[in-house]
Amino acid sequence: MNANQHKKNNQLKSTNQRSSWARIAQETLAILEEGQYINGYDRRVSIDEDLKRAIQGSVLYRPDELPALREHVRQLQPTPKSAAAKIEVTGETTLAAASRLVVDEGRTDVVCLNFASAKNPGGGFLGGSQAQEESLARASGLYPCISQMNEMYDHNRKLRTCLYSDYMIYSPGVPVIRDDEDRLLAQYYTTSFITAPAVNAGVVKEREQADDQQIESVMKERIRYILDVAATNGHRTLVLGAYGCGVFRNDPVDVARYFHEVLVQENFRQSFEQIVFAVLDRSAGQRIIKAFQEQLL
Repeated sequence: MNANQHKKNNQLKSTNQRSSWARIAQETLAILEEGQYINGYDRRVSIDEDLKRAIQGSVLYRPDELPALREHVRQLQPTPKSAAAKIEVTGETTLAAASRLVVDEGRTDVVCLNFASAKNPGGGFLGGSQAQEESLARASGLYPCISQMNEMYDHNRKLRTCLYSDYMIYSPGVPVIRDDEDRLLAQYYTTSFITAPAVNAGVVKEREQADDQQIESVMKERIRYILDVAATNGHRTLVLGAYGCGVFRNDPVDVARYFHEVLVQENFRQSFEQIVFAVLDRSAGQRIIKAFQEQLL
């Protein structure tokens, strides 16, 4: 096969994959609308009550409300002698980690970070795009929880900077109905989500005057606020990851360091019991997961 033919085949595969993901996204929306699905055993599974609770219980945190949240978290802080959270770095997806913690280990206090689009709820999941947020939106009831929060998306669309804002959304007990292969689960489980966009470092560096120091300052403060939102809502088990290291082009070495400085040096880990960095790294040299292992283990 010549190079041109190979390229055409890859483009065709990519187009087919996109249309398949777009179709699954529409199927998921139909299931969420119905509040139920038929699993592989031909049994009806109702998600209606949990989904309604998740949508109604979702909270928009505005940037000017977050400093007061930090004060509240400080008052909740356990005694200095309490054990700091165990930190793991694993080569799995966000949902694989959530399923392991909730279904296999029986944890009820899990919250996952959604590496969100700042401007579009679910990112490009309806068009068949694929990144972490899109995979979450296809597999769960997250989309209606966040798409109701127009204020955050409108604000970020109007901003002149791709540092974006500290707006974030907390969604409790969201039903997860698919696995990583997009297959419907025999029985759904629930996990909470924090939806918060990272800085788009690629665009900021290319088109704006902001330097690395400003990106670092904004990213670290956003990470602190994400942890504050998790602690305020009683979560002791977190699923984090290579936040902003995809299309937003933050360097994994930098992001791993931000998390280390906030969690370990500033002791934010003290509010939690278990923190999993789920880093599915398909790169040849495993550079992304290695950065997190070196900084956090």
